[in-house]
Amino acid sequence: MNKKCIFISGKCCLRRNIACYIVKETKGANYYRYDAVFLFLMHLGDKDVSKRMEEFELSEKCKQGNNLARKELYELYSGRMLGVCLRYIGDRDMAQDLLHDGFLKVYASFDKFTWRGEGSLRAWIERVMVNTVLQYLRKNDVLNRTTELDGIQDSYEEPNPSDIETIPQKVLMNFISELPDGYRTVFNLYTFEEKSHREIAQMLGINEKSSASQLFRAKGVLAKRIKEYLRMNI
Repeated sequence: MNKKCIFISGKCCLRRNIACYIVKETKGANYYRYDAVFLFLMHLGDKDVSKRMEEFELSEKCKQGNNLARKELYELYSGRMLGVCLRYIGDRDMAQDLLHDGFLKVYASFDKFTWRGEGSLRAWIERVMVNTVLQYLRKNDVLNRTTELDGIQDSYEEPNPSDIETIPQKVLMNFISELPDGYRTVFNLYTFEEKSHREIAQMLGINEKSSASQLFRAKGVLAKRIKEYLRMNI
């Protein structure tokens, strides 16, 4: 099985559907936390940023501490990054708190960012967000308090990719958010961050067998939910 795919070889339609949902669902929402930093960024004059900066220019100005650039960075990426947080944290309020914390870390860590071509800034911000979420999960011992689900079989039937394409992105996102914390975390790291079981084990402080087991169980639960949805709605 291709490591990049949830159920099938090749391009993963479920991952693509969820990525589209994240952009669609979060666009236009109120992401700002009302503390001094974000209030200041919100009220900077839009006339000064009427023309969007290119990614490299944006990263350089953020490195220099330019607050207009920081505001634009937030506007450009907060929707997608909230989606990243929501993949790991089922609670939307907590996801927004972690989004806020993650951007503060981004602003404070630009000296560690190295431009590696178009898309590298977004990828770096995503890594910061994922690390922020994982730090929260470890600090609160969430992974060790994961409730095991009963009735998970030793094998499961992989959904047809064309059938997955028919399921609304919001429904797929809900299926993932409803996974137990451990299942959801391993599933996200393996599928979206493309981490190996060895890397996941190191990041979460678990062994590789536990990572593989939780991934298998997560995919089994998702396959069952998808099958039930298709039976009831298609």
